[in-house]
Amino acid sequence: MAVKTEEKLLETNKLRASCLFEIQSCDNLKKLETLKSAILGKNGKITEVMKQLKTLEGDRKRLLGAEINSLKDIVTKKMNEKFSELEMKELDKRMRSEFIDISLPPRSENVGKIHPLTKVEEEVSNILSSYGFAFADGPDIESEYFNFTALNVPDHHPARAMHDTFYVHKLADENGRKLLRSHTSPVQIYAMRENTPPMRFFSVGRVYRSDYDATHTPMFSQIEGIMIDKNVGFSHLKWILTDFLRKFFEVKSLRLRFRPSFFPFTEPSAEVDINYEIRDGKIVFGVGNKWLEICGCGTIHPNVLKSGNIDSSKYHGIAFGFGLERLASLKYGIPDLRGYFEFDERWLNTFGFSHSAK
Repeated sequence: MAVKTEEKLLETNKLRASCLFEIQSCDNLKKLETLKSAILGKNGKITEVMKQLKTLEGDRKRLLGAEINSLKDIVTKKMNEKFSELEMKELDKRMRSEFIDISLPPRSENVGKIHPLTKVEEEVSNILSSYGFAFADGPDIESEYFNFTALNVPDHHPARAMHDTFYVHKLADENGRKLLRSHTSPVQIYAMRENTPPMRFFSVGRVYRSDYDATHTPMFSQIEGIMIDKNVGFSHLKWILTDFLRKFFEVKSLRLRFRPSFFPFTEPSAEVDINYEIRDGKIVFGVGNKWLEICGCGTIHPNVLKSGNIDSSKYHGIAFGFGLERLASLKYGIPDLRGYFEFDERWLNTFGFSHSAK
């Protein structure tokens, strides 16, 4: 039995010498991967030798086991060293054959454009925030009560008709039928009910009306502001709108004209025009005696204050609203409202803004 153990130890020494020679002679990574599998793999040479331990017992088994483990450690170490050596040679070869001119300009990347509505919304929000207005929001799917009744819109008003408003069939609750809100004014009611005067809020959001041509779209965006306090009046409204529009259009000489109008939710109500003239086929604001409608406004109707749980004998309010697309079109010369929603990349490349302009 001792003779057999010595024979196996001799075989182990020969296997060590053979494996180390093969590893040292290997000259590329692919061959080395194959050799690793042949020596250390599941059916490799060392694994086959380890299987012979089952035929031995006692000290002979421990002696041969220690020798095989030593063999495996030595071969594994040499194998890893050879991998590192060949990988470095491969990298050096690639570095010598490949050349990168770091002085060349980088490839241009299309990082996209900022949509005009996004830019204008940020501009408007920044100006209103500077006056102390906080942001308020409400749902796109609204009820008849909040969209019409709470805002003093009578039952017979044409805006309630299906040819003007998108109703969501088969949806209703205690506040009436569900619909896609036709203006952002319902946010006024939520803001009033959730806060106590004095208050200043503005809202921005999509609204929906059944109309579609070059100047009207079935979906568009509105921005609306309200201010409620004990001594708020039309003079405050005129100052805010004048200062706001001069800052937005960046024209200090801009003049405003307030024309009497009618809205169910304000009394008195007015439509606001700004002055302009045409020069070389372009609109120039702040000069000339031509007038262009820009927004609607007024002092909040007592019935609307009542719907918002505000005591109209103590408090008064002002409200104003703009079409966001209209503001963007006038400031940046965008001719057709339909382009805002048609997902044409050429349109965005023409009228969009770079990220540096934000």
